[in-house]
Amino acid sequence: MNDGSGAQHISAAYNSTIGIQAETVHDSNVYFVHPDASPQEKYKVGVRFLEDGVPSRARDMISDAIAHGYDSAEVRFHWVLAMLSARAYHDLSTEEVQRLHHASGLVRTYAEGEWKDALRVAFELLAMLGTAVGETERISERLQALSPRRRDAIVHHLDLVLTGGLKDSLWAENRERAEAARFENDRVNRVWAYFEPEPIGPRAMPPRPGTAAAAQAAFPLRAGAFVIVTAFLWALALAADPSEAFIELLVGIAAGLTATQFGPQWWHQEQQRRTQAREPHTPQTQDPTSTGGGFTNRVRHSFDHYFSVRTPQGFTPHEWRDRTIHIRDRLATEIALLYRESRISVDRVNWLIRYLAEDARDRYNKGTLFDDRDRNQTPLVAKALCVVALAALGGAALALLETAASGAGTSQMPLATLALAGAVVSGRAAVASWLVAQGEELRLAKETQEYQEQLTTRRVAYQKWKSFLDAMRPSELEMETWLTCDKTLFVDEALRHYQLTWHDLITHTILLTPARPYKRGRVKGGPWRYSRYSFRLFLVTQDGVREISTEFDFTDAKRGNEQQRSNYRFDALSSVQVTESSRVGYDLELILTNGPARNIRVKDADTHQLAPDENAQELADISLNASGFIHAFRLLEGIAADGKGWIERNNPKNLPSFRTAD
Repeated sequence: MNDGSGAQHISAAYNSTIGIQAETVHDSNVYFVHPDASPQEKYKVGVRFLEDGVPSRARDMISDAIAHGYDSAEVRFHWVLAMLSARAYHDLSTEEVQRLHHASGLVRTYAEGEWKDALRVAFELLAMLGTAVGETERISERLQALSPRRRDAIVHHLDLVLTGGLKDSLWAENRERAEAARFENDRVNRVWAYFEPEPIGPRAMPPRPGTAAAAQAAFPLRAGAFVIVTAFLWALALAADPSEAFIELLVGIAAGLTATQFGPQWWHQEQQRRTQAREPHTPQTQDPTSTGGGFTNRVRHSFDHYFSVRTPQGFTPHEWRDRTIHIRDRLATEIALLYRESRISVDRVNWLIRYLAEDARDRYNKGTLFDDRDRNQTPLVAKALCVVALAALGGAALALLETAASGAGTSQMPLATLALAGAVVSGRAAVASWLVAQGEELRLAKETQEYQEQLTTRRVAYQKWKSFLDAMRPSELEMETWLTCDKTLFVDEALRHYQLTWHDLITHTILLTPARPYKRGRVKGGPWRYSRYSFRLFLVTQDGVREISTEFDFTDAKRGNEQQRSNYRFDALSSVQVTESSRVGYDLELILTNGPARNIRVKDADTHQLAPDENAQELADISLNASGFIHAFRLLEGIAADGKGWIERNNPKNLPSFRTAD
């Protein structure tokens, strides 16, 4: 993960082979259509689908808007683009050709303007299929006369329809635009944010429930017994010697108040120290998955990583990890307990782990990281006063016993001794109950304060990270634009390598598949996009099929060092098969007569990543269309079935002309 610091992070495990590191679905309403949406709203969503590379959904949405009466030159222009986008003319069904023919007759009914001009040019381009080069000059001039946005949209979406001389005349400009737009809008520094999982909300360890109910209930009874027994003993002493009894009582009260002033904090800290001594230092003893690939183990690896890259000045990563081992283990245990739940990835918690690592570094720089034990320690003076007070209290009790026993000789000694023993026992029990109740009250207040402070600071860190992520994350249009530029330049390189022009091509198709290891992400309702792609281009000429493939790192637009090229005749492709599995995904198998079968993973399964209101088949169709699979499969299937006969029938020069309606 790139978090803006330049550090790359793979949190899965050390020395492991990773196929899919992270998956994320952005909870966006960019494609959301309310059931009661107006035709205009459906049209707008359809246009967004079209611009973002999902023409199949665009066709459905815009057609629905038109069917409900929302029609104009602008609407019909985008409908035509959606009908032809990512499709060759021979991909159209008879019904679709008829619908296009009917729509061409509506052009004259629309108001004059740039949309009508663009719509008219789109239909004229469709009618120019198979036309000689010289006859395309007029329509080429009309295309160039359109505004850049309309012209670029036509060239982009009619890519598989335009062929021959017209395509040649537009290709140089198309390539230049791709080169210029390929790295626009800070692509290299922003793409990573698209694949960054949505951070899960901040949490903090809540205060433990109070356990002082029994002590609070027992305290009145024990305190009452102590008061009664002590009053009886003092009465005996008062009867024997009132002056001494008063002095001893005052000393006892003063000593008791002093002890209760300084003793509880000392006692509470000793209890905490004993509790911490009994707690394990590592989370392995609490999580059986921590020694394998469990959530806690991944959390600990993430803490190790971020503590290694967030080190104070003067520390090496190894030294800092050794210095903070107990802090990291305590924090890892806390995060594992807070977030360990079904289908929660550690990548969604990394923002918090990173913040905690930064907080530890900053606190160390301020000198406050390791002072938790000393910060609230009871001062030695307070401890000394407490010891002196307890000693004075004991002395006062013994003096009171002696005074009470002296009143009537030795005859009252057993009774006074029994009263003192009762006072000691009941007093000790009352003090124990009081200390437990007050200690729990202090603990609960302290943990509540810490919980509120931690939650507040973590909320601030969460909002800061989420705002940064939202600002950095590219839009669907930006992702699609960059991908289109990569494809254009890849096709151009292949044409130059084989020394081919668009005159030489019968048709072409490009298939985009994920290249492992990769991250993938998508907007809710949109297609999967990958951090690494495999581009596979099929160029069909009269001599056969030329295939070239390479891997692309989409994050920085860098191509792999290796390219694979294959050339085969039409009759060498014997069959094409597709294997579909809800748990695995889609596989395309090419079987050649002179070689082994070639399996191509088109897409991985995504049923576990569906939102409650998403349809698995619909999402699969969207992703397959966006990858170019539908057109590629039809092309390869047709060649495998009919060989050169299919090529002859679908040669642009032999296609039936599209006649616009009068």
